[in-house]
Amino acid sequence: MDTQRPSSSTSEIKRDHSSPPGWKYEVFLSFYGRDTRRGFTDHLHADLKRKGIVVFKDDKTLKQGEYISQALLKAIQESEYAIIILSANYAYSKWCLMELAEIVKREEKKKLITIIPIFYHVDPSDIRNQRGTFAEAFAAHEKDPNVDIKEIDMWRNAFRKVGEIVGEHVNHNKYESTIIQKVCGRISNELNSRFSRHDYEKLVAIDSHVDEMMKILDIESNNVHFVGIYGMGGVGKTLLAEIIYDRVSCQFEGSSFIYCIREESRARGLASLQKQLLSMIIKEKIHVWDHHHGSEVISRRLRDKKVFIVLDDVDSDEQLTALAKDRKWFGPGSRVIITCRDSHLLRTHGVYDIFKVELLQTTEALQLFRLSAFDKTQPPEIYEDLSIDFVNYAHGLPLALKVLGSFLRDRTIDAWKSERGQLERIPHTKIMNVLQISFDKLEYWQKELFLDMACLFRSGQLWVDNIFYEMLKSLGYHCIDIDVLVEKALISKSQYGWLYMHDLLKEMGQEIVRRECHEEPGRRSRLCGLEDVFHVLKNDTGSDAIKGIVMDFCPETKEIRINAKALSKMRKLRFFKFHESQTIKWRGKPLKYMPTNELRFLEWSGYASRSWPSSFQPNNLTILRMYNSRMKQLWKGSMVFYNLKVLDVSGSEDLIKTPDLTGAPNLEKLDFSGCRSLCELHPSIEAIKGLEELRMSGSRIKELWKGLVVFENLKVLDVSDSKNLIKTPDLTGAPLLENLNLSGCRSLCEVHPSIGSLKRLKELWLNKCSGLKKLPDLSRLECLTDLWALETALTQIPSLDLIPKSIREFHLEVREFMPDPSYDIGSFVEYEMEGIYDLVKSLSIGLDGGDRTRGISGTYYSDIAGETVGQCVFECFSHSLL
Repeated sequence: MDTQRPSSSTSEIKRDHSSPPGWKYEVFLSFYGRDTRRGFTDHLHADLKRKGIVVFKDDKTLKQGEYISQALLKAIQESEYAIIILSANYAYSKWCLMELAEIVKREEKKKLITIIPIFYHVDPSDIRNQRGTFAEAFAAHEKDPNVDIKEIDMWRNAFRKVGEIVGEHVNHNKYESTIIQKVCGRISNELNSRFSRHDYEKLVAIDSHVDEMMKILDIESNNVHFVGIYGMGGVGKTLLAEIIYDRVSCQFEGSSFIYCIREESRARGLASLQKQLLSMIIKEKIHVWDHHHGSEVISRRLRDKKVFIVLDDVDSDEQLTALAKDRKWFGPGSRVIITCRDSHLLRTHGVYDIFKVELLQTTEALQLFRLSAFDKTQPPEIYEDLSIDFVNYAHGLPLALKVLGSFLRDRTIDAWKSERGQLERIPHTKIMNVLQISFDKLEYWQKELFLDMACLFRSGQLWVDNIFYEMLKSLGYHCIDIDVLVEKALISKSQYGWLYMHDLLKEMGQEIVRRECHEEPGRRSRLCGLEDVFHVLKNDTGSDAIKGIVMDFCPETKEIRINAKALSKMRKLRFFKFHESQTIKWRGKPLKYMPTNELRFLEWSGYASRSWPSSFQPNNLTILRMYNSRMKQLWKGSMVFYNLKVLDVSGSEDLIKTPDLTGAPNLEKLDFSGCRSLCELHPSIEAIKGLEELRMSGSRIKELWKGLVVFENLKVLDVSDSKNLIKTPDLTGAPLLENLNLSGCRSLCEVHPSIGSLKRLKELWLNKCSGLKKLPDLSRLECLTDLWALETALTQIPSLDLIPKSIREFHLEVREFMPDPSYDIGSFVEYEMEGIYDLVKSLSIGLDGGDRTRGISGTYYSDIAGETVGQCVFECFSHSLL
């Protein structure tokens, strides 16, 4: 039976918080041990502690006749909340009843405690009316000569009072964990709100951050603990520190919150900050002559004090050394929180417990923006679409959401539209100023790398691999420069190796470049706006200042004529990325005029010219990408590309043959995918010993290479859809090959037996090899996990002796069954007996002719006799021959 809701006057008992006393505990747990100690109460206590809530839980048991101790009475008086777990045998305990009476008495006198009853498998009406086991318990107490009848009446009244309070009802219809989360969440939220200087109702997604920080702080531990709060500018580090400080600082002998240390240390000096720290904790005027003397005073005066300190916006080791050099400076149980934009600075100071404040999710960001702009979460419908536009612009950054929301408050819809248009051209100054603080702390080359990433590497994510680092190296950067940007929260790095830069940080970087010369884009270091690029190329206003040009997209509108010769003035050009369009008309051949001495990166999608100018010799290139070009041939003869790592001309349908690559011995990736006219592979490819990927899908190639060619590092070979390929080459010289894709090679009749030596091969694709009549021996491929051979000419099922035991994905389609005595033939019975169904995640073996199927549990897709079986409740399919 659910808790009955009484009248509003008794629905909830709360205390007056206008003048909070010196509470020692936040929650007092009252419970009957035999009923709930090792179950519900223990789980509730653990969850409260995980949220950083200070709990009094008495685990001792009274001997018969003993009365409640003074220590227990004091614990009740020093608690803010009382959670009373009313179980079936609760009233049998005089101790529990005395606790209950004291709790209710304290609430009735000054409303200094909040009571939360939990009705644990009992009916609240039985408690109010004292029926069932509760009636029996009170009857037993009345028979006890040692218990005064007045005391029993007091217990009854307290019991009745608590039974009238709306609480939580634990019964067989509800999960106990749900009740525990609800109670603990309510208390945590109320504590955060009560002690915060902020309007807690206008804070978004803060509770989870507070809970996580409280776990890290581990307030009950007696160790001295330093904790970092880290994140990009404007993400809410100081706000989180303030809420934690307001919540727990009263539990310490002394506390101090030093704001804006980065700015204040420059304005006032470190000694002044040390003096402020000491004065706030000791509550007296302290003389500090210089920061050396200040360090001595802090270590001497605070080493026996349990203190709570927040050092906000720290940006140098000197500041940390002056204010909190060593944990020995502070007494047992002390806590020091440091907010910082530089995770490396925290680690070098020995702070390894670091909480990173993440950006808001879209729904959270929309809620914060609405609260800032309208003071409510449901704005007028007319503003909804514009609100979403501003939220997308802020990309989850709380600072931007609050600044924009506050700026737009009480403004007309036209003003909102005007501001949206303004932001597309000029970023908001207040937001940019906060973000630029981290940029200003960088060294020269780190600033250059940041600006390159903001202006030139503008895709959503960047994959970090050896090629990426080689490119950075060619541009004059070092691997550690990336680490510094990550540590300073200017870029993020995922656990999988992707780099990501927040949109507002990109905009800040682009604005910094615009400031180099507001009037003339041709005098800036980087061009990444469509209008700026066209302005410079059309009006021939380029200069030596330009290091990089990016034009990712060109709208198919009116025809645009630009000068190829304009490129000749950009003698320091090192990065060029251009997306060709049918509306762009070049005057002259652009590669003929492009300077090459500094050029390191060239990507030109849709390059319209059919030839490579002989004068264009970019010998220092690291990456050359000419997607979807119209070229029939790249350079003639041999050209020196000693640093070239990537050559990608995929989608160039007119390309007839690959160039001489003798001068590019360090190539790692070659991509000729989609080059449908390509029918010849230059023999110089044999000289590229470090090649890791070779992609030639969709070509007209008949043969890759003759004889044994050594590719010591080759991992990927993709010649799928090469319909003229007759046979695969000897692959003995590619021992590291992991992925071999031969799908769609319709003329392929045989796979070279050297495939059996590829001990590292993981995936083999033979789909639509319609001329392939039998599989090679794959038994020695101990790493092979995926084998696909659908729509082939196979006429027999290979014996398990030919299939490696490492296989996990096995998809095979066999045409009309034709036994071949020269081939080691397998059977479905053999497959099942050998336990292959227990090994693979997905298995499908199809026979033309529509055979019966027999399944084993799981979920998977299969094609049988050309008809989709669909999603079936089978993990593995086998087919029984009639």
